[in-house]
Amino acid sequence: MATGNFFQQVTLPQQKSQNDGPLFPAVLSPSSTTAVQLSTFKEAIRAHKPWLESILLKSGAILFRGFPVTSPFDFNDVLEAFGYPEFSYLGGRAPRTQVIGRVYTANESPLHMELPFHHEMSYVPDFPTKLFFFCEEEPGEGGETPIVLSHIVYEKMKERHPDFVAQLEEHGLAYIKIASDRDDPSSVTGSSWKKAYQTDDKNVAEERAVKQGTKLEWMGNMAKTITGPVAAIRFDEATGRKTWFNSLAVAYNVPTSEKQSTSVELGSGDPVDYDAMKDMLRILKEECVAIPWKKGDVLLVNNLTVLHSRWPLIKPPRRILASLCK
Repeated sequence: MATGNFFQQVTLPQQKSQNDGPLFPAVLSPSSTTAVQLSTFKEAIRAHKPWLESILLKSGAILFRGFPVTSPFDFNDVLEAFGYPEFSYLGGRAPRTQVIGRVYTANESPLHMELPFHHEMSYVPDFPTKLFFFCEEEPGEGGETPIVLSHIVYEKMKERHPDFVAQLEEHGLAYIKIASDRDDPSSVTGSSWKKAYQTDDKNVAEERAVKQGTKLEWMGNMAKTITGPVAAIRFDEATGRKTWFNSLAVAYNVPTSEKQSTSVELGSGDPVDYDAMKDMLRILKEECVAIPWKKGDVLLVNNLTVLHSRWPLIKPPRRILASLCK
């Protein structure tokens, strides 16, 4: 199907259809067989933005493939064409670095490590609503960015663990992290408190943390961050569905060496059900879609309804850039 003689929806073998709904994710390519200019792509984004947003709402994510996006500069131009306000990564826990404009590195932890499923910044009360990813260098093998529809995870968890889900809905979650004053690039949650709160001043860090519902407890040059309780299940008004909006998998699927610095508990102070967590991880793996990256791919994700992850890189190189939007 083409729109405005520019976009066409295409199918890939990895896509899934949930309950006879639209394919997840939607995949859009140029409808023209002639070379497309970046300027034309940007014009088409602006002209067809309402249609693109309707696709995003129905599918949860859109993969743009085959468009002339070759550099971080091009990716930044695409972001500007969409026109969504930029979201600050204040309080973020992943090591990330600005590349240019609104473009940042994705999680800078070692690429052989798996990044557990999560909604971006679900551990604070204010979070981005949309995420963009851009493939500057496609992986030799592995290194996919799997995505999964959050309401599917919620429905399956409620079916299998109704009591635990009821606890989550009643009490929410509290997230705890011990952050150094230096970034730890070996960790998936290795952002220092200085980078997370964009300051070297402990008092300023405390002020900024409080605005995000986070308490800082100082341990010398380290900070114990305690956030929450915050909702672990959210209702998405646009789709009318409850979503598994949390970072539980990050706390329960990080390497053993990181478990002392990253943890989560129910808002009541009780521990999280371990058997339910094992089931959750299985569901996430079973229901996700992992499309191998191609150079120039741009992936737009609805952060309110879709969780994302990172599979381990088997064969380098790989360079995926990202941007967060309100």
